[in-house]
Amino acid sequence: MAKEKLVKNITSRDEDFAQWYTDVVREANLCDYSSVKGCMNYLPNGYAIWELIQADLDRRFKETGVENVYLPVLIPESLLEKEADHVEGFAPEVAWVTHGGMERLQERLCVRPTSETLFCDLWAKTVKSYRDLPKVWNQWNSVLRWEKTTRPFLRSREFLWQEGHTLHATYEEAEERTIQMWEVYKDCYKETMAIPFVAGRKAEHEKFAGAEDTYTIEALMHDGKALQSATSHFFGNGFPDAFGIKYVDKNNELHSAYETSWGWSTRSIGALIMVHGDDDGLVIPPHLAPVECRVIPIAQHKEGVLEKANELLDELKKAGYRVKIDDSDKSPGWKFSEQEMRGIPVRIELGPKDIAAGKCVAVRRDTREKIEIALDELEAKLPELLEQIQKDFRDSAIDGILSEQIQRDALEKFSYVSPIGAAGLYLNATAGDFQKEGKARELFCTMIREIVALATAMGFPFEKDMVSVNLQILSNLPPEATTSMQRDVMAHRPSEVDGLVYEVVRMAHRYQVPVPAYEKVAQKLQGEIMCEKILTQKEMWR
Repeated sequence: MAKEKLVKNITSRDEDFAQWYTDVVREANLCDYSSVKGCMNYLPNGYAIWELIQADLDRRFKETGVENVYLPVLIPESLLEKEADHVEGFAPEVAWVTHGGMERLQERLCVRPTSETLFCDLWAKTVKSYRDLPKVWNQWNSVLRWEKTTRPFLRSREFLWQEGHTLHATYEEAEERTIQMWEVYKDCYKETMAIPFVAGRKAEHEKFAGAEDTYTIEALMHDGKALQSATSHFFGNGFPDAFGIKYVDKNNELHSAYETSWGWSTRSIGALIMVHGDDDGLVIPPHLAPVECRVIPIAQHKEGVLEKANELLDELKKAGYRVKIDDSDKSPGWKFSEQEMRGIPVRIELGPKDIAAGKCVAVRRDTREKIEIALDELEAKLPELLEQIQKDFRDSAIDGILSEQIQRDALEKFSYVSPIGAAGLYLNATAGDFQKEGKARELFCTMIREIVALATAMGFPFEKDMVSVNLQILSNLPPEATTSMQRDVMAHRPSEVDGLVYEVVRMAHRYQVPVPAYEKVAQKLQGEIMCEKILTQKEMWR
């Protein structure tokens, strides 16, 4: 009852999850809306969480050889346009600077939505030899994307993040770095954030603009939804070639370079709130708590209470803890409620009786367990308590894998999209060719059956007759229809052929499933590229 009178109401998660989230952000003073629509003011409580995330990630990055840099916030339009897919992917979200003071600029400047073009422009000027590689750089900065809808931390027009960019001499080295940084992200989400997640490789249509592969971490929320939380991209040599980045090897031969990019943003704070929070507010793992414990004097008007509480505060500060005291004139109930609402992992209750007995009471935010600790043992016992809380958080975050239902649904869709695209490209066929008996329809059905066999070997047998299901889908298409992959290849544009054709061959080898139709189509489409190279690339379903 006291809590209802003294603290603003937080909507129950089960009643309205979206409103609960907004209430927690507001009550915990994490951020506020700025005068620029869609942009946020990061308040001390919220920004401090970001600083701790940043410190954890930065340490992990540097352990892998990453160096920090900083590049400009503005990008010339001509520079942005050098990579066509990249421009197309970001065009709707780009903000432009058209004037400098009162003068109109001769060339528009883009406020960076991301920095691939800036890094490539720099490397084009500085990378000439194999001795200049690799470049393993990262920057902590903000970006601007003109989002139509926004929500605190989850989606805003300007947000904080890190964006790593690397340049390598070989395909294999770049691909290894892509996977390595993805693994760093997974470790941080598991160990520090203590958040369950789904981790895997993005489908072709979901990849970052200009990337060959995108590896993702999708944090699993309280309401059962997934939130894209960190990504690592393998660009191949698309960006470097567009910017004319070449290097001379030991034999004085000229080669293309290979690029990666990887990013983690303040969206992670939103994930932290939604996964760990409860109906009373924030719940934060100790490693990311701006205040690890708060000392709360009880009956502080009585002689010696405040003095002892401040003495305890000083001791804990000297020991290196992030600790504060609430010595305001508010009631203990109010103080307890605020501590819980802000997610402070431990509060230390200290009253006259506690002092007389030489003890205090430590209360966990996550379980509300009360633990009596001798005052002369608190400095030594507190780290054990905090690490136990962190461990309990970590142990509750189940290792993320792709659920059976999601994977089966994805494979069902794949069983149509891949065969129609592959067969259509192989035979230069339209929907009308597949809708009638003949060579095209026969190949389409054969490739569906190969996907069915692959899905069964993966442990996800279909309950439906996918040949019949997909033929029904096909029957509703206009006869002249073709797939986007087919049109892209014919127009000499980047296509989904790797994910929709070559990937099946790689998966089939992994699961030892014969796919002669796919191998025949892959060999034709691959041309002179050796089949062994196809099979050495990383599996899609990890």
